Amino acid sequence: MSAEVENHSDLMDRIYRHQRFIYDITRKYYLFGRDRLIRELDLKPGDRLVEIGCGTARNLVKIAKAYPEARLFGLDASHEMLKSAAENVARAGLQDRITLAHGYAENLTPAMFAETAPFAACVFSYSLSMIPDWKAAINAASRNLASGGHIHIVDFGDLTGLGAVARHAMLGWLHLFHVAPRTELLERLEHEPGADLRLLPGRYAFLLTAGNLSV
Repeated sequence: MSAEVENHSDLMDRIYRHQRFIYDITRKYYLFGRDRLIRELDLKPGDRLVEIGCGTARNLVKIAKAYPEARLFGLDASHEMLKSAAENVARAGLQDRITLAHGYAENLTPAMFAETAPFAACVFSYSLSMIPDWKAAINAASRNLASGGHIHIVDFGDLTGLGAVARHAMLGWLHLFHVAPRTELLERLEHEPGADLRLLPGRYAFLLTAGNLSV
């Protein structure tokens, strides 16, 4: 494990040690597209899904309710966020269907969850913009996809449709939380053969479904 990764984990804990208590209440006002991603997953009975950067497990609980025969896993670099995740999973009575683990996106394997089978779906929900080595994270997800599986991403776009003033203000706000929109990734995806890419108004965010993705 690199020092950078260890430092990132410490940073995430510092950021979310207190924010985790209000995270879901505050983020619903600007993390758009998450519920649309969940509706579009189309999981089959027995499918295995991992959310990389699962945070409070807000998405995993919603996915579990929408797809009651799926098996779900959540990975996060922050011990603090995983405390909230475990509490939310227990409150929903979903401990038997959602397994959580501390770890780093670029090291993803089923073994992190004491499993061996690959995943039918790998989800990044506003996490790539916070993962330092986001390219390695995507490649790790691709390596651990089952045949016919998909990577699903929702994250900030390049914001260019918001206008210069609004874009500058939004980027400044995101920087306070160590969030950096991956504009290089969006540019790549707009020319990716077979990628199902949808842009939200103002290019504020994008959703992607891809059978495989390497960067």
